Amino acid sequence: MELPKLFTDWFAAKGWSPHPHQRALLQAEARSTLLIAPTGGGKTLAGFLPSLVELAAGPHKGMHTLYISPLKALAADIRRNLDAPVREMGLDLRIEDRTGDTKQSMRQRQRVDPPHILLTTPESLALLLSYEEAPRIFGGLRRVVVDEIHALAESKRGDQMTLCLERLETLAPGLRRTGLSATVEDPPALARFLGPDTHLLVADPGPPADIEMLETEQPPPWFGQGGRHAAREVLEQIRQHKITIVFINTRAQSELFFQALWAVNDENLPIGLHHGSLSRDARQRVEAAMVSGALRAVVATGSLDLGIDWGDVDLVIQVGAPKNVKRLVQRIGRANHRYNAPSKALIVPANQFEIIECRVALEAARHADLDGDPRPDAPLDVLCQHILLTACSAPFAAEALFAEIKRAGAYRTVSRAAFERCLDYCATGGYALRAYDRYQRLVERDGKWQLRDPRAARDLRMNVGTILDQNNLKVAYRRGKTLGEIEEGFASTLVPGDTFLIGGQVVKYEGLREMTVQVSASSGKEPKIATFGGTKLAMSTRLAHRLLAFLNDRSAWSRLPDHTADWLDLQSRISKMPQADRLLVETFKRGPQFHSVWYAFAGRNAHQTLGIILTRRMEAAGLGPLGFVANDYALMIWALDPVEDPGSLLDQGDLREALDTWFSENMVMKRTFRIPARVAGLISQNQPGQRKSGRQATFSTDILYDTLRRYDPDHLMLQITRDEAMRGMVDFDRIEELMDRIKGRVDHVAAPHVTPLSAPLILEVGRVPVKGEAERRLLDEEIGALLREAKIGQ
Repeated sequence: MELPKLFTDWFAAKGWSPHPHQRALLQAEARSTLLIAPTGGGKTLAGFLPSLVELAAGPHKGMHTLYISPLKALAADIRRNLDAPVREMGLDLRIEDRTGDTKQSMRQRQRVDPPHILLTTPESLALLLSYEEAPRIFGGLRRVVVDEIHALAESKRGDQMTLCLERLETLAPGLRRTGLSATVEDPPALARFLGPDTHLLVADPGPPADIEMLETEQPPPWFGQGGRHAAREVLEQIRQHKITIVFINTRAQSELFFQALWAVNDENLPIGLHHGSLSRDARQRVEAAMVSGALRAVVATGSLDLGIDWGDVDLVIQVGAPKNVKRLVQRIGRANHRYNAPSKALIVPANQFEIIECRVALEAARHADLDGDPRPDAPLDVLCQHILLTACSAPFAAEALFAEIKRAGAYRTVSRAAFERCLDYCATGGYALRAYDRYQRLVERDGKWQLRDPRAARDLRMNVGTILDQNNLKVAYRRGKTLGEIEEGFASTLVPGDTFLIGGQVVKYEGLREMTVQVSASSGKEPKIATFGGTKLAMSTRLAHRLLAFLNDRSAWSRLPDHTADWLDLQSRISKMPQADRLLVETFKRGPQFHSVWYAFAGRNAHQTLGIILTRRMEAAGLGPLGFVANDYALMIWALDPVEDPGSLLDQGDLREALDTWFSENMVMKRTFRIPARVAGLISQNQPGQRKSGRQATFSTDILYDTLRRYDPDHLMLQITRDEAMRGMVDFDRIEELMDRIKGRVDHVAAPHVTPLSAPLILEVGRVPVKGEAERRLLDEEIGALLREAKIGQ
């Protein structure tokens, strides 16, 4: 397919010319193509060019192109960007988006009269496919464009999306699919994820990014703080640039950093805040202000990670260690969002150890050394949801649906036995639940499976998706303006008069009415911090390995600030440096308690799991463990008696068996069970005319879990729960990787006192009880004594 004169004239009028990869995608003959191009390389326009050219050639009845985005904000931004060329070239097209932010009246009209180009998310697509009108809505579909597919491939949303793609293929045979992605660590694997026989098209990567560490007058603290020590220097960078995006890893920290920026913003520079717990109106106002150039900066979480094209953004600042090199590269690409223009970025470590992690991540990004842990195939709770939603649309033959599912990228290896287990669960609820009518949802008639009661479709549709909220409650002023959401668990701690931060504002809690937290404006009082349910980022395995290599390369320390290099030197003199092929365990006495610190570098979740296993074994050995604290780098346990032989605590029996024993005795499995139970439709969070509170949902899932564990321990949902707990909350794969890596080699150092690397663990905020400011001051003085011992700063 060649670019028509209408399009070449439009490019010329803009002073542009199509990039080679844009032309290559236009001429691609494969039915499935994955384009990998740098951020700012015009991927999205490349994906839409074939559709626009085909639609310009003649009228098309109904939907021609479906665009799938991981973010609602990205779908809305793409629609705005597409409107301009369509209008300027005089194309008679309707382009609309359909997400959770779309008005109900618009959604209903789209089912009757779909636009030529629809921009949506995986959840909204799954919902559309569940309607009886799906064959008519999608029957004329010619192209599907999946944007930022690398982001979708990292979660169950991507698994859901691949199932939807094959459903679309069944409804519109011969459609062409295009995947768009920034640089990834394994392009062939991503191509297989998109679909069978996907052609891989890789663009020129462009110039390397301009990435540096932000120098601050005040060094980072020893623990926590979220980078607020650098607020004044960050504001100065904002002042020197046109538009800056300040990325922060968590929603709570974004609120705090936004407040810290305003505290030093004497010039009243316009700065916005954007994260997923803010109201739709608040997010849209910030997005519109960015588009118009009314803001000088926006403080954001992952809600702005992907694809949104704000051409005047000339600086990205990452506050806190990125934990993942791919994420850092993606965020950096938001600056100078133009092809062959280097992106400019600054990194701000939140604490002392993050200086090292940020340096390692920065150098990995410069060398395009990307990380990524492989995801398991075929999550069965998502498959159960897909089977139920397919039945909402129309009766299906099991053989045909299984063949369709086997084509999906994430389900290519799923067995017929696993499919049959899912089908049986959808039909009967499983052995222990088959006596209850509410779980008997499918019935086979004339060789096809269908809903036993068509009225069940409404309940299933109301609970579509794999993104599960954290039992959030809306926050609104008493006059009705919605500010956003907070977790129900946090709301339950509030009493009238308490204050907290949301949307960068301090508000006062007035009461709870009809599942809405009512607030009023407040000022002059230290706020509490809302605990938002955003993603808790963990350091990747590859980045951890790079970090260990850096720690053991003394020549690399010259690239660190003097106070950090001296800190590492003191560590090597008092103790040892952790190594990749050995486990360093430090033991020392502090007060009446004996501490052991295990430097596994396996991520916070894995360290918490290791802490559970080790404290159980210490209990059995009579060592009197009292508690533990974990971060991404290490685990610290304190006890009544010393650990004299750390290796023996790792050698006794099978770690997985020890964890399984612990699982059966605590709440982790129940908490994990709620996720597949809701995804697979075993319980419903949303019901017509009402919404279950978190406590109600918890009560329901706890009863179900106990019932299944007692009467049907091999139930499909329990199997999924065990697998999920081991991978997610427990991260047992990282522990097994650790054990394979060290092969029993343990370096035990009996230190004379707290060591430099262990000091941040002692000061971990909110994890170790601190009696008051006096105790905190004593801890600071202990670190100061260590530094004076090495004559740092003298």
